[in-house]
Amino acid sequence: MDPVEVFAAGEKGRGLRVTEEISTGDVVFAEASFAAVVFDSLSLQVCHSCFRRQANPHRCAQCKFAYYCDRTCQRAAWDEHKQECSALKKIGKAPNENVRLVARILWRIQKDTGLVSDAQLTTLDLLEDHLSKMSPEDLKELKVDVQHFYNYWPKKSKPVGEDYVSHLFGVINCNGFTLSDQRGFQAVGVGLFPNLCLVNHDCWPNCTVILNPGKIELRALGKISEGEELTVSYVDFLNVSKERQRLLKQQYYFDCKCEHCTSGMKDDLMTAVRDTDGHKPSADVVKAVTDFSLRALVKIEEARTEGNFHEVVKICRECLEKQDPVFGDTSLHLLRVLSTASEVLSFLQQFTEAAGYAKRMVDGYTKLYHPNNAQLGMAIMRAGVTHWHAGLIEAAHGLICSAYAVLIITHGAHHPITKDLEVMRTQTEMELCLFKQNELVYRSMREAVLSDKPMMLAGEQIKTTS
Repeated sequence: MDPVEVFAAGEKGRGLRVTEEISTGDVVFAEASFAAVVFDSLSLQVCHSCFRRQANPHRCAQCKFAYYCDRTCQRAAWDEHKQECSALKKIGKAPNENVRLVARILWRIQKDTGLVSDAQLTTLDLLEDHLSKMSPEDLKELKVDVQHFYNYWPKKSKPVGEDYVSHLFGVINCNGFTLSDQRGFQAVGVGLFPNLCLVNHDCWPNCTVILNPGKIELRALGKISEGEELTVSYVDFLNVSKERQRLLKQQYYFDCKCEHCTSGMKDDLMTAVRDTDGHKPSADVVKAVTDFSLRALVKIEEARTEGNFHEVVKICRECLEKQDPVFGDTSLHLLRVLSTASEVLSFLQQFTEAAGYAKRMVDGYTKLYHPNNAQLGMAIMRAGVTHWHAGLIEAAHGLICSAYAVLIITHGAHHPITKDLEVMRTQTEMELCLFKQNELVYRSMREAVLSDKPMMLAGEQIKTTS
């Protein structure tokens, strides 16, 4: 059994705590999904069994909706897919992912009576649905999903009451966990993990959740003492405390009273302004540049959506020109523009400029995030690859090593990202040795390689954007 137990966590309801000391990087528990589905928008590109992205997936010949890596994945998924397959054929068009997920949950409940293993610590009946706290607009949308469910649910399947169907929609709204592709770069689906649902939120948590092939893993970000509650963060930490509280109230229907929110920890850094020899910009100047930044971020997103990446770079440069004299290095407005600029410039293969912005972004993130935060590790990794592309091998190797130190804790040694990083770390170390022996020879060899073909890693072209 896993070293965890359910306990009464006061006004938070139930929670999970450990029954023995857990070390940094340990897997507290692993859990397969009770049920999971691919997002509607990616149903043609992602395997409906293992959630890996595939260039040429194999389509189910019956429903013509589900896609798989190959026949092996298709056979492995058949037990879960067969009732779905029949329903899809009959209705002719797949309903949205929430409806498909509720149907899969119910088929699983009817097959396994709600408990799929001895390690499952709760039934879905006991999970919170927060229906009584939903806004009228949200309840209206839920009722539409319920109606779509009944249009989809086969007449030959066991009838299910509307109250219970509504409960399940409420449960996945609050507890559905986003699944990522095999590299961890893109969200591709949503699943329900009963034990994970019992882990409460903290803005500065002691655990992180990572999807490894076939299951989620709850991994310790630091040492956890026996009897200590397990926590994860439901939202990105890079928001001031009031905004995190607003997001949590809106999506999860509770008021966050964690230490970082109640004391506003790091809010001062996230809203920092430039201090030049004791002189700070006036409140009016700060407000003007803040308003300009918010408008610029809207324009940046519009240009990105349209695929106008040169326009994105132009707006980012204009925005940074106004921000740099006013905002501190950890300002969220500044960091968001730096992140976008580095990513898009990398895509446009303007790596030297991208590397400069990426380094500033990482320096800011490091002062804000938990030192073992997975998003921090991923940002450092991308910055390292950008520096590598730019030919800045010393900085690239240092960043890649720093990223590995974080991601070996958050993802573990067997995750595809960590394996890639290990290859990168070895390669950049070899290149750095050559660089230190003879910089001219190193640069000549690098130019020869780059002029002939792109930089490769494990047989694949290295990409710096997700």
